Amino acid sequence: MINQLNTWYQQHPLKAILWVGFFFRLLAVYFAKGYGWHDDQFLVVEIAQSWVDGIDFYGWLPSDNGTNEPEGFSFFYVGIHYILLWTMKWLGMINPETKMLFIRLFHALWSMLIVYFGYQITLLLSSVREAKIVAWLLAIFWIFPFISVRNLVEYVSIPFLMAGLWMVVKAGKKDLRFSWWFLAGIVLGLAFNVRFQTLIITGGIGLALLFQKQWKQTIFMALGVLSSMVVVQGVLDYSVWGIPFVQVIGYVDYNMHHAADYVVSPWYTYLLFLSGILIPPVSLFLLFGYFRNWRRLLIIFLPILIFLIFHSYYPNKQERFVVTIIPFLMISGVIGWMQLQQAWQNNKAIARWIKRSWIFFWIINFILLIPVTLMYSKKARVESMIYLSQYSELQHFLIEDVNQSVLRFPPQYYLNHWIRYDTFMREDSLSAYARELQHGSAVPDFVLFYQPDHLESRIKTMQTLFPDLVYETTIEPGFMDEVLFWLNPINDNQIITIYRNNATISKSTPSPHD
Repeated sequence: MINQLNTWYQQHPLKAILWVGFFFRLLAVYFAKGYGWHDDQFLVVEIAQSWVDGIDFYGWLPSDNGTNEPEGFSFFYVGIHYILLWTMKWLGMINPETKMLFIRLFHALWSMLIVYFGYQITLLLSSVREAKIVAWLLAIFWIFPFISVRNLVEYVSIPFLMAGLWMVVKAGKKDLRFSWWFLAGIVLGLAFNVRFQTLIITGGIGLALLFQKQWKQTIFMALGVLSSMVVVQGVLDYSVWGIPFVQVIGYVDYNMHHAADYVVSPWYTYLLFLSGILIPPVSLFLLFGYFRNWRRLLIIFLPILIFLIFHSYYPNKQERFVVTIIPFLMISGVIGWMQLQQAWQNNKAIARWIKRSWIFFWIINFILLIPVTLMYSKKARVESMIYLSQYSELQHFLIEDVNQSVLRFPPQYYLNHWIRYDTFMREDSLSAYARELQHGSAVPDFVLFYQPDHLESRIKTMQTLFPDLVYETTIEPGFMDEVLFWLNPINDNQIITIYRNNATISKSTPSPHD
């Protein structure tokens, strides 16, 4: 049996790797519930579902009174989710968890293109040996199955970039018609329509072509990119706001004026991040291979370099921003490093150390792969909304998180309807809140206490305003949420204790959604 599988693998390496990669993504589809970051939930799913439900809860669309302004985000990817969620509603699917299961499956299938094109690009630039290594990395690198099922534009845009790069490399190798270059530009332009910052990578590819004196090819590719941008982004913005590219303008304007409002880290942050996430010393092999082979692989080297320089200079640094370039780094890094490794094969000591380093890499990778692939992220926040959704008469709730100054948004997609809520944070005054209640502010049906710190005294404080508060339930975070919090307290995936206001809503026996 093992010999037969090995024979089949040798005959069909890409097909075998794709099946293994899809298996782990299927695990993530079923088990990796919740959401990974703020953006993949609140800038995609929440927006699209509120539109499907007939309201613009987050104010992304033009308002009758003219107060809403463009948010600086492309409607292309959100619009795809609108179509998916609308179709599910039309088919009678109302359970938010079931709908997210299908959305995760859609993303898992989409992400398989990264493995496919990664293999094909490497095969064009090197050999089957390197192509298989790259494909295995793209298929089962420890974080990829998890983020493959997330609604994260940084990752969702990669298949367009990989497909476009493959078309460019293939056209250059086989001297294809200019229409092929134009089509490659259209595909790369679609990546821009998902995530604006991918234009840096596309620009790097174009610059590499200019350095190689492929003038006409660059022009046709640029025309393709521009056509894709105009037809999708330009038309979308004009149809919604009456101004083409208004979202792009808003995006640039916001980031110019608010870059320092977020995490400001040293310029070398991303180099450290890549060195760590790719598991040393293999991470160093890949980085060394990337720099060593820069001239031969300029078509990959330059886009990565420009992208890294831009983000290293830009004050707002978040790790997910550079996830987009990891597959490209794997391709160029593996090709460059394997050439160097070939030169050292006669040195037994070095060859043995390199072999052990790769064994160490795969051991650590699999230790991380299983729990991360199965991780239910942001479980407490999701489950708290699912719990409240079982009270159809719910009108209002309060989030009490006096240990924090920044609100962790409740994912109301899982609430299955849209209601306004109040917050009581660190800087808020109890007396001021009491006055608001006296002047007609909504009385909450439930109070959600985020985090267990000083919980008893906080409950007593709230009971001075709402004496009929009674304990309802406690929602615990997932295991991996707790591990991430232990590793870094900034991953604040808290225990949520829910109290019900007996004066406004009576205890009922909750029943799950159909």
